[in-house]
Amino acid sequence: ERLRRRYLPSRVRILFVGESPPASGRFFYQADSGLYRAIREAFVSIFPEFQDETFLESFRDLGCYLVDLCGRPVDRLGDRARRRARIAGEPRLNLTLQRLKPEFLVTVAKSINPNVESAEKLANWLGVRVTLPYPGRWSRHRAIFINGLAPVLRELRSSR
Repeated sequence: ERLRRRYLPSRVRILFVGESPPASGRFFYQADSGLYRAIREAFVSIFPEFQDETFLESFRDLGCYLVDLCGRPVDRLGDRARRRARIAGEPRLNLTLQRLKPEFLVTVAKSINPNVESAEKLANWLGVRVTLPYPGRWSRHRAIFINGLAPVLRELRSSR
């Protein structure tokens, strides 16, 4: 969490919501996860000036931030425990939405969409939400993820 907070922008325009940090120890803000690579690829397609070495700083400077619904890894839990963890994460996401007030919300796994929607309602958040499949496992999902994120990034680019 300390590493994540280093990249908190002063104004969050796009809030990305993942399910949880992976049990593998890889982490978006360590620049070593599949999610990191997919998000970077989507950004570079719209912002070709972004460099690998400074991607996280550029991501932050555009007003982008990634949080997780669940504070602890859930990817190795059984279905029932995973569902309970997602539900337990809703109040935390609610508070995050109230505090950060993003313009856009990007759900980076369709499986957490009901939980994100619940937190959104609790927070009375009224921005634009985009729900995308998790991009890390299959190339088809990665392409859908990148293509689905592109319109939001074009909007961000045009309003810079």
